[in-house]
Order: sequence, then C-alpha cells, then structure tokens
Amino acid sequence: MGNDGRAPAAGQHVSRADNDRADLAAWISVLAGMIGAFIAILNIQITNASLLDIEGGIGTGVDNGAWISTSYLIGEIVVIPLTNYLSQVFSFRRYLLFNVALFPVFSIGCAFTHDLSSMIAMRGLQGFAGGVLIPMALTMTLTRLPKPQQPFGLALFALSATLAPAIGPTIGGYLTESYGWQVIFFVNAPPSIIMFVALAMTLERTPPRLALLKDGDWAGIATMAVGLAALQTVLEEGNKDDWFASPLILRLAIIATIALSAFIVIELTVDKPLVNLQLFRQRNFATGVLANVFVGFALYGSVYVLPQYLGQVQRYNAEQIGEVLAWTGLPQLILIPLVPLLMKRFGPKQVGIVGTCIFAGSCFMNMTLSPDTAADQLLFPNIVRAVGQAMVLTPITAITMAGIASNDTGTASGLSNMLRNLGGAVGTALLATILTKREQYHSNIIGQSITLFRDEVRDRLSALTAHFLSLGETDLVAAHHKAVIELGRIVRRQALLMGFGDTFAVIGVVLILAAVCLLFVRDTRGAGKPTSGH
Repeated sequence: MGNDGRAPAAGQHVSRADNDRADLAAWISVLAGMIGAFIAILNIQITNASLLDIEGGIGTGVDNGAWISTSYLIGEIVVIPLTNYLSQVFSFRRYLLFNVALFPVFSIGCAFTHDLSSMIAMRGLQGFAGGVLIPMALTMTLTRLPKPQQPFGLALFALSATLAPAIGPTIGGYLTESYGWQVIFFVNAPPSIIMFVALAMTLERTPPRLALLKDGDWAGIATMAVGLAALQTVLEEGNKDDWFASPLILRLAIIATIALSAFIVIELTVDKPLVNLQLFRQRNFATGVLANVFVGFALYGSVYVLPQYLGQVQRYNAEQIGEVLAWTGLPQLILIPLVPLLMKRFGPKQVGIVGTCIFAGSCFMNMTLSPDTAADQLLFPNIVRAVGQAMVLTPITAITMAGIASNDTGTASGLSNMLRNLGGAVGTALLATILTKREQYHSNIIGQSITLFRDEVRDRLSALTAHFLSLGETDLVAAHHKAVIELGRIVRRQALLMGFGDTFAVIGVVLILAAVCLLFVRDTRGAGKPTSGH
C-alpha cells in the first residue's frame, strides 16, 4: 500500500544486499521464481497456435475462440498490480505458494472444459494465479540477491519474459499436432511442483498482516479491476468487432475510461494507495516504464504478426510456425547470460539503446516481403531479432528499478510488468487493425491498375486462361472465369504481403521510440543500492 513504515518489499530480508554473494537458498528461490514467470508468460502464447483445435474440441466458433486468450490476459493484467498488496496481507511466502499450487489446478481444469463458458472461467482463474508469479519473480531478484549479482538475476528474468512468448507457439503447436490440445494445459504441472517444493524450502516464514485489509484501498482496487478488464476486452475484441461501430466495444471503452480515470484520482489522493503512482516522479522509473511499454508493444506484436503471416500467406500449420519462431527464442538462451557483462562494461543505457535498434532493424528487414519469403528467408531476420531482444529487457529493467526504495520494490515491479503487458495488448490490437486497413488500402491501389485496357493485364489473363485449359478445362469461358478469379487472388495476396510489411515497419518505428526514451535516462553505472525509503 503506501509508504507508512512498511516492512521491506515482499516481506523478504534484504540484508543479503550488504554482501557480495547470495547464499544457495536465495538462488534456489530466485531460480524457482523464474520458472514461475516463464510458465505464466508462456501460457499467454501457448494456446495461440492451437486455437482452431481448442475451438473444435469445446464446440465453439472461430469468432468466440479469441476469448480463450482474452480471459487469461484479463486475469493476469488485473492481478499483477494487486500482487504487492496481497503479498503483504497474507505474507509473501504464503501468497506465492498458494498461487503456485492453484496455477496447475486451473490449468488442468482447462483441459477438462466442455464448452466456451467453462473454458473462459478456467482460463481467467489460471491467469489470475499466473499473473502473481511474474512480478514476484522480479521482486525476489531485487530483494534476495546482492547488488553485484542482480544483473545476472535480471538477465534470467529477461530470458523468461522474452523467450516464453517466442517459443510458446512452438511448444503449443508441437504438442497439439503430436498429442492433442489438452496436453498444452497438462505441461504446467511438473514445473509447478518443482517450483512449489523449492520455494517452500527456501522462502522465510513471515506472519500475515491481516490488519491491512481494514485499511485497504478498496475503491482503488475496484476501479482498477473494472477499468483494466474493460480495456483488455476492448483491445482484444475491438478489431474483430469493427471497434466503436460495436455498441459493446463502445460501452466497454467508456467504462474503461471512467474507471481508470477514477483510479488515478483515487491513487493520487488517498493516504494509503494500492499503487504508489508517485514513483513516476522518478525520472529513470518513468522513462524506463515508457520504454518498457514500447518494448511490450514490439515483443508481443511481433509474436502476433509473424505467425499470422506464416499462416495466412505461406499456409504453415501450427508446428511449422513454431519451428520458424524458435529461431527468435533459442539464440537468446546463449546471448542473455552475456548481457550482464555488456552492462558492466558499457552500462545499461548504452546496451539497451543498441538492443532496441538491433530489434528495430530486424523488423525493418521484413518490410519488403514477397511470396517467396518463407522459413529460409526469415532465418537471418529472426536471428537478428533474437540478438536485439536479448539486449533489451535486462538493461531496461535495471534502469527502471535503479534507486527504487526497498519498500516500493513490489509496487514498482507490478507497475512495470503490468504496463509492459498492457503495451503488448495495445500493440496486438493496433497491429491487427493496421494490417486490415493497409491490406484494404493496397488492394484498392493495386486494383485500380488492373484494367483490361492495359496490355500486361490482358497478357496475364491469356496466360492464366491457357494454364487452366492445359489442366483439362474444356470450356474457354469457364477457363477465362477461373483466370479472373486467380488474378483477384494474386492481387489480394500481394496486398496482404504489403500490409504485413507495413505492420513490421510500425513495430520498427515503435522500437526506435523506445531507444529515444532511453536517451533521456540517467546512467545507472556506479549507482548505489536501492534506498530504504524516500
């Protein structure tokens, strides 16, 4: 809640920060936390490559299947800002273990759902449990590791945050093609068990502080939950329902605006706010969070656009799409552990700027797509993207959290992670809309030049007509009709290619904006450890 003499963030002992090396128990708990963050983020994307199979399994239509992802995201984005407060009320250890236990239960429950309503309920609860694991992993890194070892812990967190979205479709596609869609929900159980045992053995027992419930910022909690849930639904469903032409989307947008505006007013005026928005007065935190939002836009946006391209244009199945995306994730396993060394040598600011520019460059490489741009042609841009992603999140997180007071670590972690996820939701929604609008634009422009008064068009139609006659079509009129249809299909495909190129360009520009943000942060090299208060 507020800064009224609370215990250190997350109820963890921070005396280890006075030493140069963390003990074994601290590292076990941090690594277990990273497993939790990884599987929680993985489950955002793991169903995307399998939506058609899941929709068939629970007997719902394609239009409704998006709620399988939306419900998880709503649960996750609502609980992340609540995590710091609830971990103080029930104790860090108790609250974390409770959600670690619930996550696989709700996950397995998804596999046994029989209709859309039960799937939405289970996915929402799964997201509500999984969302806790993300900020708490970052909090443990900052409170259980000493300052010299925090960059390596942040690198591990960055690995989970960037690798999981990249390989989620790979894992989901392979498991669905090989064993059926239910298996993607069973795979969460083994790592959850390992995590539970490790955390139960290494986290200190601290008493709950149930008295905090009496002074809870319930108005802030209510307005935040309603506002974020409405906003997430607008972003996920807006493009499909033609945005504000839909009465539902319009009403939800109004609700989100009113609720989130009220939330900001409440947080700035109450004595004990749920979220300490005064953190944004700190230059590095405010600038770092803004860069984090842009990176979330690009990270989740690129994970959305590339599978769409491979599926719609190249007609790849889920497993083939996963194999292509793997090259954006697997190189990071090698690269991210090296990032702390680069940060020590050049500083987080410089490494972050270079990383975002490399990431942007990989997107600009995909601006000129052609019908022949498939897995082989995407290999080099994907590897470049992996290099850029590996150099982005660790330095930005280090910049954002530098100088944050110990009792604000949990709040800062929750805000940073929630806003990055929100940036991803905005990115996915905007890119879907841009793709639709730009495809229509290019189709109209190309279509204006397709006229029988042009020799090239007549020649192409003649060639296509001859092609269909050679395939056995005996009716000249029917062959010509098929040629016209085929020419229209070629135009639509080219317009779609150009639309995808435009979306990659937008992602690249957003990443350049992230790099510009980093130009304005203060260099954190040589900064002291986080203060214990303001």
